[in-house]
Amino acid sequence: MSFLTPSSAVVLDRVTFTWPDGSTALDAVSGAFGAGRTGLVGRNGSGKSTLLRLIAGDLSPTSGHITATGDVAYLPQRLTLDTHARVAELLGVAGALDAVRAIAAGDVDPARFDEVGDDWDVEARAEAALAEAGLDPSFLDRTVGELSGGEAVLVAIAGIRARRAPITLLDEPTNNLDREARARLGEMVRSWRGTLVVVSHDVTLLELMDDTAELYGRELSVFGGPYSEWRAWLDAEQESAKQAERDAKQAFKKEKRQRIEAELKLATRSQMAKKAFEEKRVPKIVANGRKMAAQVSAGRLRTEVAEKEGTAREALDAAGHRIRHDATMKIELPDPGVSRSRRIATIGDAERSWTIHGPERVALIGRNGVGKTTLLRRLVDAASAPTDGAPGSGWITVPAADPASVPYSGSMAETAPATADLHGSVESILRTVPHTDRIGYLPQRIDGLDETATVVQNVAARAPEIPEKELRNRLARFLIRGAAMDRPVGALSGGERFRVALATLLLADPAPHLVVLDEPTNNLDLDTVDQVVQALRAYRGAVLIVSHDDAFLRRLDLDLTLELDAEGALAEVALGS
Repeated sequence: MSFLTPSSAVVLDRVTFTWPDGSTALDAVSGAFGAGRTGLVGRNGSGKSTLLRLIAGDLSPTSGHITATGDVAYLPQRLTLDTHARVAELLGVAGALDAVRAIAAGDVDPARFDEVGDDWDVEARAEAALAEAGLDPSFLDRTVGELSGGEAVLVAIAGIRARRAPITLLDEPTNNLDREARARLGEMVRSWRGTLVVVSHDVTLLELMDDTAELYGRELSVFGGPYSEWRAWLDAEQESAKQAERDAKQAFKKEKRQRIEAELKLATRSQMAKKAFEEKRVPKIVANGRKMAAQVSAGRLRTEVAEKEGTAREALDAAGHRIRHDATMKIELPDPGVSRSRRIATIGDAERSWTIHGPERVALIGRNGVGKTTLLRRLVDAASAPTDGAPGSGWITVPAADPASVPYSGSMAETAPATADLHGSVESILRTVPHTDRIGYLPQRIDGLDETATVVQNVAARAPEIPEKELRNRLARFLIRGAAMDRPVGALSGGERFRVALATLLLADPAPHLVVLDEPTNNLDLDTVDQVVQALRAYRGAVLIVSHDDAFLRRLDLDLTLELDAEGALAEVALGS
């Protein structure tokens, strides 16, 4: 299913990468990416992001070689940008744009002309790139800090597209994108030229790919078709492998049984011959001859049945190796002991409010930047002093724009300017009243972890009363095992970080009455998403969740979906309407 061709744009030759702590992320991986659009899938921790960083040149292989046929543009999973930088810089056109504008204003410095080169239409092209991403051309002179997280991702992708690199790598590009932004990205991907490799858990995006590649074990395999066709092929192949194993087991049992029957037959003949010799029913010389012939015949029979049994054993082993025995994370949310009549939290706007009870599952949706993350954080913060006061208590003022949702490292949430009027919206009065102080919160950025501390140290800091051995046992249930427990959190993949944060949340004692999740499917492989869905469906406490992933939300059997608009109004809606 996987082979190299002259049209391969990226070729991997036994690529190995080992982290400084000695743990191996990739081990002798070989394969190739061809022209066109390829979706790269694989379980969390399989090395997808590491592989992209190696191809992009951010990391160097410990051994092996990577060959690319042209320049490589790369969008990392976690953007790290100067919030004071201009959007033009993010697009990669700031130098030429400033030079063109300076020349138009009368500057005749030769350095300005050198900066422009032949790129005199740079402003028109930059504005066209923004328009293609669904963004206003006026964004060109704004700062990155004035954008929502989804807008910044779209600008970064538009910049990569405008540079027209022959090879482009996108790592989880739909994270933090709302529904409209995802649709815009889809249109950009459909018309993408050159080689495009996309790591994603977004099934809708993966369906736009020409090929689907999987990083599994030491092999990078490429299937000619989108994700759904690859998934169907894999499921059929695994079912075939399981049937082959069942058939091989039956064949092995048959050969083993025949060997035992042959041994019994030989033993019976030997006993009869011995008895005949002892009773002297045949001459000694004849008996000896028969004995030697029987031994030769028995040897041939034993060799024959042993070879058949060995062949059957090899066939059984080969069939077994085709079957995947991947470890699966088992998420078991604790029982918080909440009755269906127990009030958990109230959220609302100036017109009406909704109260979450007992084991209800509620989704909060809305476009990027309207304030969803801010609303969640205010609810969680207020839980330290819950109030069940008279109507009107708990009212807070929340900016409609949401700078806290920008997915950059650093202190953007604290330094970004107020952007309440960025989309023509106004400040909105929203009501968040917790009726319990037992709220567990998993933020979108998972930025509450100490990046330099190890996994065990991070979890121990939240659960100091639990012995380290017990902590390690619990982490193993989340597929965090061995050396991974002693790696710094900053070296983990997005999915691994999520599992660490989730494990920390589940160590809470007593268990939370309300679990608040902000974009929990970001960076998760599809198998882990399945586990999260099963856990949330079975949870006996309340769940409040923000997500742009409609397919994920539909699987949760929601009791209520609320949409927050740019004016700060909440409305009860049907998902997908």
